[in-house]
Amino acid sequence: MSTETTAPAASGTRSGTPAWYWAALGVLAVLILGAATRYLEKNVPEWFSGSDLAAAIEYPVYAIALGLVGNGLLTVTGLRERLAGGFRTEFFIKTGLVLLGASINLKVIVTAAGPAIIQGIILITSVFLFTWWLGGRFGLDDKLRALLSSAVSICGVSAAIAAAGAVQAKREQLAYSASLVIVFALPSIFILPALASALGLSPEVAGAWIGGNIDTTAAVTAAGAIVGEEALAVASIVKVTQNALIGVVVVLLTAYFALRVERRADAPRPGVGELWRRFPKFVLGFVAASVIATWYLTTVPAADGKAVIGVANDLRTWFLILAFVSIGLEFRVASLREAGWRPIGVFAAATVVNVLLALGLATVLFSGFSVSGSG
Repeated sequence: MSTETTAPAASGTRSGTPAWYWAALGVLAVLILGAATRYLEKNVPEWFSGSDLAAAIEYPVYAIALGLVGNGLLTVTGLRERLAGGFRTEFFIKTGLVLLGASINLKVIVTAAGPAIIQGIILITSVFLFTWWLGGRFGLDDKLRALLSSAVSICGVSAAIAAAGAVQAKREQLAYSASLVIVFALPSIFILPALASALGLSPEVAGAWIGGNIDTTAAVTAAGAIVGEEALAVASIVKVTQNALIGVVVVLLTAYFALRVERRADAPRPGVGELWRRFPKFVLGFVAASVIATWYLTTVPAADGKAVIGVANDLRTWFLILAFVSIGLEFRVASLREAGWRPIGVFAAATVVNVLLALGLATVLFSGFSVSGSG
């Protein structure tokens, strides 16, 4: 994904100021907005303690919003292009996703939730292919189709980011996909628990439904907690299982775009070297972090392991906050206007399919499933 922007060399030359100086100021601007995001994330729920909506809003909302505000201010003052070298979106995203791997304990997935693996494979495959097909019928750009398909079928923003690296998507397409994930995830926090209660679902089935359907981990946690502890446990395992499949999807997307989408008819078939060149190397870091974390948790007391993974998760949040701020700073409205309403229609239709299919799979695979008996 070519998301990094370099400030024009001429900007620094005309003013007599070196380009690295403007890039450093750009990084400083991102850090300040990132700190403001963290402040809002921690304090808004306290300021509006009686509001479920305030408690449910996640850091990507604040980060992108503040990035957009900063974008407007810097554009008006004429500083945006000069500082753009510091908006290191790609670096922040890749580092955050590598750290995401540390929170995925492969041993827990395999030993505690066999049904979650089956559900994850069926759900991701079916919803991804449906979204890809529908996006094609609506005439969406292939790269945007890949981002939307990954986001709605796997785990929202993180999957969209990983897919963007695999298909080299535009930053505006990533911003669009991330925005759709957030818009659809927030109401799901309250709607799905209410529907689970109305349908009389067991806590385990409700948790599997929530974990397989809602597209962000934080929103899954919030919705699962509304239903209860058993639902939260199953929802978390199901969501972690789907997160772990990001790497598989990225590998397949890389190969597909290299061999089919971007290959010219008269060009020779790309070899292993070309696939390796296009493959986003950070995925290897993602897998390595997961393997290391899985091994590490078996060598230390549970409390120590939880503390270390907590630090990794906090660092991951910081890097993703900086990535979303940078996305907001780099955002251009013109690109979204070109996309129009069609991506919204595709995402909405895919969400409906995801809701229904996840409900069916959860009912079949998790009826009679017991959290206490899973581990």
